[in-house]
Amino acid sequence: MNVQELYQQKLCTAEEAVKLVKSGDWVDYSQTSSFPIALDAALAARRDELTDVKIRSAISMRPVQVVEQDPTQKAFTFNVWHCSALDRKYVDKGMAYYMPMLFRHNGSYYTKGFAPVNVAMVTVAPMDRHGNFNFGLTNCCMQEILDTAEHIILEVNPSMPTIYGASGDHIHISKVDAVVEATEDISCISLPDATDIDRKIAENIFPYLQDGITLQLGIGGMPNALGLLIAESDLKDLGMHTELMSDGYLKLYQAGKITNRRKALDRGKGVFSICNGSRELYDFLDHNQDIMSAPMCYVNNPCVLRQLKNFVSINSCIAMDLYGQVCSETAGIRHISGTGGQLDFVTGAYDSEGGKAFLAMSSMFRDKQGVAHSRILPKFTEGDVITTPRTQAPYMVTEYGVACLSGLPTWQRAEAIISIAHPDFREELIRAAGEQGIWRRSNRR
Repeated sequence: MNVQELYQQKLCTAEEAVKLVKSGDWVDYSQTSSFPIALDAALAARRDELTDVKIRSAISMRPVQVVEQDPTQKAFTFNVWHCSALDRKYVDKGMAYYMPMLFRHNGSYYTKGFAPVNVAMVTVAPMDRHGNFNFGLTNCCMQEILDTAEHIILEVNPSMPTIYGASGDHIHISKVDAVVEATEDISCISLPDATDIDRKIAENIFPYLQDGITLQLGIGGMPNALGLLIAESDLKDLGMHTELMSDGYLKLYQAGKITNRRKALDRGKGVFSICNGSRELYDFLDHNQDIMSAPMCYVNNPCVLRQLKNFVSINSCIAMDLYGQVCSETAGIRHISGTGGQLDFVTGAYDSEGGKAFLAMSSMFRDKQGVAHSRILPKFTEGDVITTPRTQAPYMVTEYGVACLSGLPTWQRAEAIISIAHPDFREELIRAAGEQGIWRRSNRR
């Protein structure tokens, strides 16, 4: 039987395909752009006949029907490896649950048996003439998910670009139980607008950048602002090695800033593991041999990152304390995002020759009542989850400057951290540092 005949044999409706799911099963949607739109809706429609179905996903880009249609969780329990803004709302309402992880280990949770998969249902690009379906925008841990799964359902979407990968970039029709053809395009998102504070933070980081660096950028207003600064600068021959590719990188490619020519590893290739962004970005990636997708166990591996000379990682955080502990995933006990790859890149950038890691945040925020709060705290006491320990705190950045914390004693560390705090909070932070025994006597006020 040829591959086209096999395809037709396995082709069915979403409603027929989801009959593979049984009560008590673990179902995996993979992550971000691989979200199976039609299959999710069809599975949600079975809410009255199923119980205790557990679903894993990450970074939802559109309403999740197994959540929306079953708010009391009688049939479905939705779990996320990393939160988008939508996932955060679900977690806030008790309609979803976070799964702690390091991105570099994400695939191993499946291969080591910690994350069983009864049914995997994921979105892929159309089948090629050899019978292969490309994973497109999500390499991540897709291969590990599908290798673990008892049953595999593919949702084929013509709007998913084909992206060449180092490994873990496709699956053959012979390994699939069912094929469903999508009726909606994959989700796109736009970059958030940069604020004045985002631009100031970007300006503080920019002097540390140089020709030939390999760059990892997070997503958000500040990385967007930095991308624009770089695009308009004289910097040249930059490289890309990032867990998440967004439109910020597209601007750098369009400006001719990224060439990947100076990379010591994967020379000539921009490397990413997951991607979400605009239709323009997806079209740029489609069949682009200058780009390579790779599994998260490679992209985020500190042993790989250390081989990239002058590797610069730039990510955001939520708060830090005077000891240098960094929180990037919760506000108190309220869940915001996730560990993701922050600690992976902080570790790898430190080990890279000439490498640097930056964690950035605004110095303060205002609550709904308009009351100002410092993001730099004397100490964490409200249940905030520590993402980066003080022993690995890198270059910390606010709109008031950059503080390099590596190798500093507690008193000098406190001085550096307070120097980038909002001026309105510095005196009380100095008093707190004194009470905590980390303010040098000769500096007492």
